[in-house]
Amino acid sequence: MKCVAIKGPREFEIKEIEEPKKENGKVLIAVKKTGICGSDLHYFEIGMPVGLVMGHEYCGTVLDNGGREDLKVGDRVTALPISPCGHCEACLSGNIHYCLKTWDHASGLSLDNSGGLAPILSVRSDMVLKVPSEMSDEEGALVEPTAVGYHAINLANINVGDEVLVVGGGIIGLVSAMFAKKSGASKVVVSETNPKRGELAIKLGVADEWLNVLEEREVAKYNNTFDKVIECCGNTPAVNSAVSLVKPGGTVILVGVSMSPINFASVAAVMKEAHLIGAIAYKKEEFAKCIDMIAHKEIDVLKFVTKRIGLDEVEDAYKDLTSGSSNEIKIIVDPNK
Repeated sequence: MKCVAIKGPREFEIKEIEEPKKENGKVLIAVKKTGICGSDLHYFEIGMPVGLVMGHEYCGTVLDNGGREDLKVGDRVTALPISPCGHCEACLSGNIHYCLKTWDHASGLSLDNSGGLAPILSVRSDMVLKVPSEMSDEEGALVEPTAVGYHAINLANINVGDEVLVVGGGIIGLVSAMFAKKSGASKVVVSETNPKRGELAIKLGVADEWLNVLEEREVAKYNNTFDKVIECCGNTPAVNSAVSLVKPGGTVILVGVSMSPINFASVAAVMKEAHLIGAIAYKKEEFAKCIDMIAHKEIDVLKFVTKRIGLDEVEDAYKDLTSGSSNEIKIIVDPNK
């Protein structure tokens, strides 16, 4: 089958790989739609691991149920791409997302489990969830990033009347802003370096204001302002900005991922007794809740889709998204094109 795989730094190759085989405990899925995730961009830039077929946000139909009796061929599904061990302290407490084995065999994130940049994938049967008929394939592919934002907002414990800053206007930032408003925040501000993304956050109705972090005077006005800050960029300026703008005693949720060390003046966090909390992925019940909210039209996630492409356009899309000036929010890939 045709797929897109990492060839080297900032380079993909389109090649043929074997289709995954039927296996008890694994569901074979014919992929219909796949999202490009911000975390995938790190792998693209460093070009490793070579041969990785990414794509951990997907929706498709069941080709083989792997022995799971409540699934039948043709059922529409999505899945948590993770691979928790099931018996460690984290797993037994319901926190499978930070099991130390969670990413070892994750679909689209490990060499032995190809992701949705191929037309067929295999995923652990206990991680598969049905997609209701009320949801489109694109909405199914958006469940995973939606769950990331939902988990971050749950960790932030936003109260009615809180003022919230979201650092970064990508998909996770905009989803987080959407949930902050839904949680009762009195004011939601999205900070960005890209004016088009900042303006889009307001246009889409997920933010009340956008803050241009390149304007130092404007940023200074917000020092010590926000009850909760959701940091969705994962770089030194973003983390420093989050710590500077949170109120004393406030909470910063670190969602952004960095593959290299981040430098920040810890004195700011210390003097404020700010609460810095890391956020990784989601709980299974949060993932399921996002399916329910999308299906019942409690939230609109399709408004974040800005482009739709086929496999031949994937490399150009990744180059655009890593350019530092992209206006795209969520790009959806059809691996059958």
